[in-house]
Amino acid sequence: MVQALIFDVFGTCVDWRKSVARAVAAALPGVDALAFADAWRAEYDPAMARIREGGRGYVALDDLHLENLGRVCDRFHVACADPQSLNRAWERLDPWPDVVPGLRVLKARRIIAPCSNGSIALMTRLARHAGLPWDCILGAEIARDYKPKPAVYLATCAALRLPPAQVMMVAAHNGDLHAARAAGLQTAFVPRPTEYGPGQTADLAPDADWDLIAPDFNALAERLGA
Repeated sequence: MVQALIFDVFGTCVDWRKSVARAVAAALPGVDALAFADAWRAEYDPAMARIREGGRGYVALDDLHLENLGRVCDRFHVACADPQSLNRAWERLDPWPDVVPGLRVLKARRIIAPCSNGSIALMTRLARHAGLPWDCILGAEIARDYKPKPAVYLATCAALRLPPAQVMMVAAHNGDLHAARAAGLQTAFVPRPTEYGPGQTADLAPDADWDLIAPDFNALAERLGA
């Protein structure tokens, strides 16, 4: 039944925290790079919420990240000499070790694509950096909205000309999967227990009977018979 797999990217496919902290350390020496990365990421959902709730028209995540960077620099009392360059850290995130080999196996028999809040440009450049072998780039920009709004999942399925029941959302975040299931998609949970560092408390385990639960992408491919 599963004809296509669509993936959350930040956290599920790539280690944003260490990757962004590496760029912060290079651009802003003397700053607690991990704390800065965490603070920058913490601005992500509030910035999208204003758009999801109708308080602002659609703005691509690249631009939201840049706005958020300014807020975090102010909070840390630092000035970034080249904010545009530092903002491109989100295009240079490293994949978890299982991701690229697992995606290559999955791609052999099914369509694979991101269903991310990242823009098409961001996801394309990130795929080139990380070696993510997507068949196409889908997600928020084609829906002009942000997950977990149902429009994002449904626009992705529509772009593939597949009914939601033949598309599986893969994520390390239970909330993403709850929204995808409500939109009629199949679901797969792959935990990333260090996404937020050693003190992570959320999404350490599935909180529902997802259609598939696997420890990594290689196991996911095995359980799908890929």
